Amino acid sequence: MTKRKRTMLVDGDILCYMISTQNEEATKWSDDLWTLHADFNTTKDKFEASLHSYKEILLCDDIVFTFTDKKNFRKKILPSYKFNRKDLRKPIVYNPLKAYVNEKYKSYTLPWLEGDDVLGILATSDTIKGDKVILTKDKDLRTIPGTIYWMHDMQYEEVSAKDADYYHMIQTLTGDRSDNYAGCKGIGPKSAEKLLSEVRHDPVAMWYKVVEAFEKAKLSENEALIQAQVSRILRHTDYNKETYTPILWRKPL
Repeated sequence: MTKRKRTMLVDGDILCYMISTQNEEATKWSDDLWTLHADFNTTKDKFEASLHSYKEILLCDDIVFTFTDKKNFRKKILPSYKFNRKDLRKPIVYNPLKAYVNEKYKSYTLPWLEGDDVLGILATSDTIKGDKVILTKDKDLRTIPGTIYWMHDMQYEEVSAKDADYYHMIQTLTGDRSDNYAGCKGIGPKSAEKLLSEVRHDPVAMWYKVVEAFEKAKLSENEALIQAQVSRILRHTDYNKETYTPILWRKPL
């Protein structure tokens, strides 16, 4: 029997950010003068060590990275999306490390998409043959059907298509402060789970529950739809490869 190829789909935004942040060092020159510096060779070595450790743990043959494009389709839907991050500084060697990864490894960046979307498309399409496992620590990837390995606790999770749809509706209700979209006012994770638990495998019924929650909070169905479109991590059916444009999520019929 021929062994199936196994590919590690790496959240490049997160791994590069983690390693480059860990390798910044502060130096105090005087009481009032501090500087930050980073040794790129050391950063690169630690990145390679971390990457290949994951590759061995996950028994993968190949490595593919995904990164976020400069343009973001979600900001067209919701201009405030990630507006809270516009002034955040990236680590000193983040961009050099990203350039190094793009040069050495196979990587994908697609127009208008975040790295999460590219992970979702690759994980749910046949662009890459064989088995695939997503390496990330971003909980948003739970809205993608497939195999995930969580960096933060070194655990596997198998997400079915129905569970991915359920987690998408949870995100629609709860929003995401770090990404600056609000969800439904007054709904947290526990109340969202309680609201959807009995209908979690019925997409139409879940959407009705979501709309009811928004209307109860004096918000419209259109506002619920915007939250659903922003929170939707794209799958291969959500992207037009000919025009390089996302296909926005629509309510189930």
